Amino acid sequence: MKIVHFSDPHAGGPAEDFLAYIDKRWVGVFNYNFRRKFRHDMTKLENAVRYILDTKPDVAVCTGDLTSTGQPGEFELVRPILRPLRDSSIPLIYLPGNHDCYVKRPKCVKAVNEMVEYLTRGDYRFGDLPVVREYAGVEFLLLNCSRPSNLLCSWGFVDPRDAEYVVRECGAPRKGPRILVSHYPMIEHHPILRVRHRLFGQQRLLELLRSHQLDLSLCGHVHKPYLEVDDSGRGECCAGSVTRNGSMVEIDYSESENRFLYRTIAL
Repeated sequence: MKIVHFSDPHAGGPAEDFLAYIDKRWVGVFNYNFRRKFRHDMTKLENAVRYILDTKPDVAVCTGDLTSTGQPGEFELVRPILRPLRDSSIPLIYLPGNHDCYVKRPKCVKAVNEMVEYLTRGDYRFGDLPVVREYAGVEFLLLNCSRPSNLLCSWGFVDPRDAEYVVRECGAPRKGPRILVSHYPMIEHHPILRVRHRLFGQQRLLELLRSHQLDLSLCGHVHKPYLEVDDSGRGECCAGSVTRNGSMVEIDYSESENRFLYRTIAL
């Protein structure tokens, strides 16, 4: 079983309507124009797509933040880059990030909903989450934690009903390894220092991860990639930002060894 995991391209652009100057989008537009556009190279995302198409993994996973402010024009910037992957036979999982769900403006909500349905080829809709999908004998539990938050924070939230859904799924007989896919890391070592960027309500999911009822958490959000896994490769894998670091993660699950193996792919 081979998984390729990438995250956080952060396509950006100008404010697309005057309302952007009175909601949170002005923060993201300012951040993009004075910081992100000098750090994020979209050609790395193009390289990522080419690599995935060449290697043909069992599934490709994108853990969100395709955009900087969730505006329709930003989604349109990444659509042609991801189209060859979307049009291939490789299953594609996409979980929106907090920047994809930046504000409640109807056109922005419509844009992220359309992108979920487009990239997953209609397999699931944003409103369907959480859902479970199985590929090559591995169960993927797809969880949305991204919602618009206040002006200065990029919080994520695990809805108690969604946590209960994951608990129920983990209580069912196993078909194989279980992988939780979300934009946000479940593990947080610095909740005070990272209070503006952290996830809330994940305690029950952490317990499942620590007890190996969930084998692996795949996430983004944090732009620097990291692995926090045990000797069997179980734990959490953050892909970081594909366009900032020029890298993504290839994960192989060995059924005979019952282990996850990781390789950083330089782009």
